[in-house]
Amino acid sequence: MKFTPALFAHAEAALAALLRFEYPADAVLSHYFREHRQLGHADRGFVAETCFAVLRRLRSLSARCDGDASPRRLLLAALFCLRGWNLRELAPVTREAETAWLAAAKAAKGEEWPAAVRCDLPDWLYERLQAQFGADTEALAMALNRPAPLDLRVNPLQTTREAVLARLAADDIAAEACAYSPLGIRLEEKPALAKHPLFVAGDIEVQDEGSQLLGFLVAPKRGEMVADFCAGAGGKTLLLGALMRSSGRLYAFDVAEKRLANLKPRLARSGLSNVHPVRIESESDAKVKRLAGKLDRVLVDAPCSGLGTLRRNPDLKWRQSPQSVAELVAKQGAILAAAARLVKPGGRLVYATCSLLAEENDGVVQAFLAAHPDFVPLPAAEILAKQGVAGIAPAAGEALRLSPQAHGSDGFFALAMERR
Repeated sequence: MKFTPALFAHAEAALAALLRFEYPADAVLSHYFREHRQLGHADRGFVAETCFAVLRRLRSLSARCDGDASPRRLLLAALFCLRGWNLRELAPVTREAETAWLAAAKAAKGEEWPAAVRCDLPDWLYERLQAQFGADTEALAMALNRPAPLDLRVNPLQTTREAVLARLAADDIAAEACAYSPLGIRLEEKPALAKHPLFVAGDIEVQDEGSQLLGFLVAPKRGEMVADFCAGAGGKTLLLGALMRSSGRLYAFDVAEKRLANLKPRLARSGLSNVHPVRIESESDAKVKRLAGKLDRVLVDAPCSGLGTLRRNPDLKWRQSPQSVAELVAKQGAILAAAARLVKPGGRLVYATCSLLAEENDGVVQAFLAAHPDFVPLPAAEILAKQGVAGIAPAAGEALRLSPQAHGSDGFFALAMERR
């Protein structure tokens, strides 16, 4: 990649579009790159990484911008103060008057900034996290502001983790076994894998380690009837199918046709024959009601604020609001209640989110349990230990709580419940 004024102008234009916060950041960048096909792989990488660095550290970078937080200044501050570029490297695009400002921006220690600015969080979100995590809030924020590593999940129907690690090593891709998931592998860097033989053959899938642990909490068995109630593009569906050894019946429900369409090529690679993708209109669809009381296991990975995934989706902290979270909480309660009707006596219901907020997690399950006395919580640590997941003790009570600073994964909440 050659750093030129033209390349910087592309980063500036892309960032201006991102800062409108009208659409998810990855969709905005995908659209920008489709419109500018002349940008090569390295150029796109520069634009994406620098723009995401700005989204992660928007408040502290704005504080360094001396009252002019334009896309141009935010990008220069990100390159100079965060990514370690020097003035010589920035020379193709900097103006003479900007060198003194950049030096002052880098020297700013930020002790006088409000805590929310230091943590690069909107005030409302900082206040909620502070109320929940207290003295750990700053460490949590710093972990959320670092880019996520690339995790893989091995397909146990087709290979073993040892075989995949050996193949990656042979291809000079640095990797190690994940700390908790028995099927997880963490890569040191982020190579393009879409054409790698392991990926093409369905031996591996990209999936965060925390997301993998949700499948082990559901712990489906061979021959059971299981539903992934909010399947999305199906990462957890594929794991559940593999844990069932491609036997029984596994429904992948979702309201979005496009997300289920994205599942189909992954399904074809996986070798699974027990998965049935079903588009539904809502949680009360007739296709759902027909299965009332018939399922052994149901996973509800509910639509949520996604604030546990800020390492990957830093725009979410600027796009969510107290109002949007309140709307999500109402939706989560309705979806959980509808999914619970599918579970047969003795069956297991797992409620999960990739949010860190108590109202989307403990609040939703407490309200559900109060209204459904036939469901009782199960201890996550015991279930996971039986599945070969060692070393995770829930911080409090029965629920599984994962965070980037404590576990190196995205932030997740999950509670398993049994219908008595």
